[in-house]
This record gives sequence, C-alpha cells and structure tokens, in this order.
Amino acid sequence: MKVTGCETLHCDAGWRDFSFLKVTTDEGVTGVSEYNECYGSPGLSGVIERLVADRVVGEDPFAVSRMNAKLYATTRQAPGGMVQQAIAAIENALLDIKGRALGVPVSDLLGGAVRDRLELYWSHCGTYRFGAPARHIDRPPIETLDDLATLAREVRDRGFRGLKTNIFLFGEDGPRLHMPGFAGTSGWPELNARRDVIEALRRQLGALRDGAGPEVGIHLDLNFNFKPEGYLQVTRALDDLDLTWFEIDLYDPAALAHIRRSVRTPIASCESLFGTRGFRPYFEHASMDVAIVDIPWNGAWEGLKIAAMAEAYETNVAPHNFYGHLSTVMSAHFCAAIPNFRVMEIDIDDVPWKDDLVTVVPAIEDGHLVVPKGPGWGTDLDEEAIRAHPPSRPH
Repeated sequence: MKVTGCETLHCDAGWRDFSFLKVTTDEGVTGVSEYNECYGSPGLSGVIERLVADRVVGEDPFAVSRMNAKLYATTRQAPGGMVQQAIAAIENALLDIKGRALGVPVSDLLGGAVRDRLELYWSHCGTYRFGAPARHIDRPPIETLDDLATLAREVRDRGFRGLKTNIFLFGEDGPRLHMPGFAGTSGWPELNARRDVIEALRRQLGALRDGAGPEVGIHLDLNFNFKPEGYLQVTRALDDLDLTWFEIDLYDPAALAHIRRSVRTPIASCESLFGTRGFRPYFEHASMDVAIVDIPWNGAWEGLKIAAMAEAYETNVAPHNFYGHLSTVMSAHFCAAIPNFRVMEIDIDDVPWKDDLVTVVPAIEDGHLVVPKGPGWGTDLDEEAIRAHPPSRPH
C-alpha cells in the first residue's frame, strides 16, 4: 500500500472553522484527522498539502514512526509551530489508515486500551453562551451570575464531575471574555493582574460553585493572560477556593515551577508545547501537576512518547481538546492507551450541526466518554455535511 495524495476539508463551525485532512492510498483505504487552522495558524493547510506532496506520496502509510522521523528530519530547521501541526495531522491520518486496514482501533496501535471509559470535564463552561459564539448555538444565554449558576447545575445534573471556565467580566451589558493574552481585551500587551479582575473571578467561581455543588470539580483556565507576577497574584488570591486546578500557559518552565510551589491548588499546563523536546524542561523543573497534550498538534504517536516521559516523572496527562468530534475520538484513543490519564476535556456547547459532520458521534454516558471500538478512529467524515456548511473564511 502506498500514499497517493491528500485533500483538506473545512466547514463553518460558528465562531470558528473545523478543518480536516483526508489521506488516500492506492488500495482505496483512506485515513482522516482533524487539525486547527483558525487559531493562530493561518496557512496550515498549505503546509500540510506541501509536505504530503513532497514527502509522503509514494510512502508506506503503515510506517508511521518512519514517516514521523522523516518529516521531522526534513523540517528540523523550523521545528514546532505550524510544521509540527502539519506533521501531526499527517501522522494521525496515517494511524487511521493503518487501523482501518488492519481492522483494529488506533488505541491498539498505541499498545492497547487500558480503559474503555474516560472521565470528562465540560470545557468553556459559559464561554460560548455570550458574545459572538452565542449567536450560533441553541442554548440559554448567560447574562448574569445567576445564569452561570444555572448552567453549573446543568453540568451537575447531566452527570459531569468537572467543568472548566475562562475569565468573565460582568458589566451593565452582560459578561465579556477577559482575554488580553490574545490581544482580545484591555490589558494587552502589559498583561498585568488587576484587582477588579481578581474580584470578578471570585464572584464568578462562587456562582459556579453555588450551582454545581461540592462534588463537581472546577478548573480555571488563565490561558496566556498574565506574566508570572500576575499569575502569582491571581492564584494566591484564589487559592482558598478548592479548585481542581489553575491552568496556566507560560513558556518559562522555571517561572511556572515557582508558581506551582507558591500555591496549594494544582497547576495544569503545556497545551501549547510540541514534542518531547518541548515538554522535557517542564518535567525537569517539576513545573506542573498535570501535563496537557494537544493530540491534533502533536499527533497520537508523538503524544504517546510525551505521556511515557510524563509517567517517568510521576505526572498524569490530560488532552487539550476544544475542537470537533473527530478530534475528540482521536484524543480518546490516546487517553485509552496511556496508563497516566487524568481527565479529558470536551466542548459540550457547540453549533447544532456538529453531530452531522461525522458518521459515528462520540457516546457520552454519565459524564464519561465511551472509547470507540471500530477500526481506525472508529468514525469517518460525512463530506456531504461538511460541504453543506462552507467555511466562514478562506483556507
């Protein structure tokens, strides 16, 4: 069997686009993967298509490790970033081809499933129910802290044991997302912590706790929104709230380790890192309690190596998964196969046609995802449904 080519597909997903790769072979077996171009990676589709045309066509799709090593070697002068995301998209599609051809799930290719159910936490809890995303989903809007408490009760009542929230600032016009780390609101580029933001966070987290009750874990995602000084101010001020974790994006492992030593609440990080080389200094500095691995960015095969490194440092792993259903099942096979799984992220609020884009929708039972059993990823793309929702921006 040889790779013959590829096709990239995109569809509107409301406030973002979903992007997919389909790799074809001369024996009619295809493999698919999901990648993300609309957040900070413009032109990623072109990088993927160029790598496939120049380096992958004519190769054996079963030789996933060899292909990964070849693509890394031929791009080693520009490591990480969009190059690694392109390699990951190709790697994930090749794993799907191999699993389909052999009639086994991808988790078998990663050593076999350790578990068949994965605990989930409801990510972006409230984030998509106001502002631009709210126009695209059929959910009750968030306008007040009481609305947020009502949503937290929904999370609990639907069987989820955890939720994750971002920073909301409630004003006369309702809530707005505080995201200066992405140049999205006031506070950029300084990224200083303001007292009013800290006080707003305490009220927000209190509303979520009132609604969810004591049994639902609350994760606070601080993203790239502060410098180390600001992270220390925020985490110390909120350290008494018994949160599941503070999630912090920071490219300085020593600074992150200092923050971790300064608070009792666990620290989760690393979702924006690439490969074992990127993660290594964070493990060496004992920077975080939970290592977050993005499978669309790193690839499930490379992710397995990162998880093995984390295991050597007695650290559990959680996937970064805020994409579509295909990404969810890709991350699920990864989580099923590693011993040091912590918990899995998933977006529940989304566009109404999200389920239509795949042939098998991920099954959620009592706040857990059931790991797919079919060959490859256990699902496929519905290309007709994808074409029915053309992307909102050029790719």
